[in-house]
Amino acid sequence: MSNAGLAPMHEAKSPLARVLEPVDRSSEAIFGVLMAVTITGSLSAATAGRQEIRTLLLTALGCNMAWGFTDAVMYLIGSATEKRRTAMLLQRLRQTTDRQAARRMVADAMPAPFADGLRSETLDEIRQHLVTLPVPERALTRHDCAAALCVFALVVLVTFPVVLPFLFIRDVPTAMQVSHTVALVALYACGHVLGQYTGGKAWRYGLAVAAIGAGLVGVIMALGG
Repeated sequence: MSNAGLAPMHEAKSPLARVLEPVDRSSEAIFGVLMAVTITGSLSAATAGRQEIRTLLLTALGCNMAWGFTDAVMYLIGSATEKRRTAMLLQRLRQTTDRQAARRMVADAMPAPFADGLRSETLDEIRQHLVTLPVPERALTRHDCAAALCVFALVVLVTFPVVLPFLFIRDVPTAMQVSHTVALVALYACGHVLGQYTGGKAWRYGLAVAAIGAGLVGVIMALGG
């Protein structure tokens, strides 16, 4: 992403705070819900017994734990890449004597709509400020590890609301209906949060995410996922 290089420099937040922002939080929760519903949706209401349900629930939990772990590792890889890119950008800004090249580096590290509207003098001012900043550490920190743990927890924890109806409701069709309803409510809530974050109409975002989520589950199950 074009703004990744400047993210650690203009944000005072730690990686843990960033991963808890609405977009990150909602994205991980949506992913976890979709994974859980895909598995529970494969249960046969006509033939499922308690043993089959127990196996299915353990499968759903194990699957989300595996993908949560994968997401956490990918977060650490992305964080390490971002740190290195930021450090390299600061070093290049300090070393270059070509004003035009420096302006291009600053502009490339910013979102296009903002960079396109900035004057050369403004880019020079931004560069002068950036070269005074200390070069950040390239190594992963405990905050990065805590953020990765949070990613893992989000994907795993959202499994439980989807699977709990099967533990407390013995009638499988009823349990499945309740589970799907809970999943849709969770998807709507995630979309609502995204809508509030973007400044749009939150209820529209909620309905859109719920509808898209339901469609994605149908496609995934149709493809054998």
